[in-house]
Amino acid sequence: MHEPIVKRFPGNPILTREDVPYAVHTVHNAGMVKVQDRYIMLFRSHLDTGRSIIGLAESADGYAFTVRDKPFITPATEGVFRDYEAFGVEDPRISCIEGDYFITYSAYSKHGVRIGLAKTKDFQSIERISLITEADYRNVVLFPEKINGRYVRLDRPHSVISPWAIWISYSRDLVYWGESELIMLPVPYHWDEMKIGPGATPIRTAKGWLSIYHGVCPTMDGAIYRLGVALHDLDDPAKILGVGDGWILQPEDPWEVTGYVHNVVFTCGAISEPDGSVKIYWGGADTVMCVGTARIDDLIDRCLNHGRPALP
Repeated sequence: MHEPIVKRFPGNPILTREDVPYAVHTVHNAGMVKVQDRYIMLFRSHLDTGRSIIGLAESADGYAFTVRDKPFITPATEGVFRDYEAFGVEDPRISCIEGDYFITYSAYSKHGVRIGLAKTKDFQSIERISLITEADYRNVVLFPEKINGRYVRLDRPHSVISPWAIWISYSRDLVYWGESELIMLPVPYHWDEMKIGPGATPIRTAKGWLSIYHGVCPTMDGAIYRLGVALHDLDDPAKILGVGDGWILQPEDPWEVTGYVHNVVFTCGAISEPDGSVKIYWGGADTVMCVGTARIDDLIDRCLNHGRPALP
């Protein structure tokens, strides 16, 4: 039997709504970061209104998490953020840059979806910085260090003309972004042909920035969300060295196949470990949180030796 590239944790799901000490209906799509010896998870949850908030859970080992008593991010009630977060906050990603933890998240309102940027030093409080896109954007993630003196992000604007694809943008102050460029497209008649989007915070490796992304394929039974990998040049991340041609994870367990949204594995966070492995976290069916491990070298090999061009 073929050995899977991502090995699921046998104790999945690692977090469900029953683990949350306040009323929610789902736990999914969590940003992840390791702070010294603690794993921090910022997870999205649906309320009974159908709108989303973001909670916080902590762990000593990356598998057994304890949820704090109160949500960590809820829609703003004042200032410019109030109007653009009125329908909820979703799908956070976390990047540690020069000692600050920056959080990108989707802000929903009647005006569409924008990306909010906040920061924290201690995960006790947050400071909202700016709404860093217009509508409609999702899946924005910052590289975890400046590159050539600039902040860099991957993002996914929506378009009715071209396929939903992965772009790159740059900033000197985290507020004003530009020099945007299309860098990766979905492939027709493929597992990610419908749309692709950035997933976890990119991981620095000796051979490039490793990016775990999601891809979507339409079927007669609805869409299927899977995960794939791409490798970006360290000094010029707009240059993609290779995209793994096959997926690395697809919905298989019951809590990934059936739930709030069927047939979904969706990542917003992964943590590299000193032993050369990476813990990949994903939401299963927009309902629960799961984790699995992979060897970073295996993921790089998938990009470089079993890959395809980023712009077919």
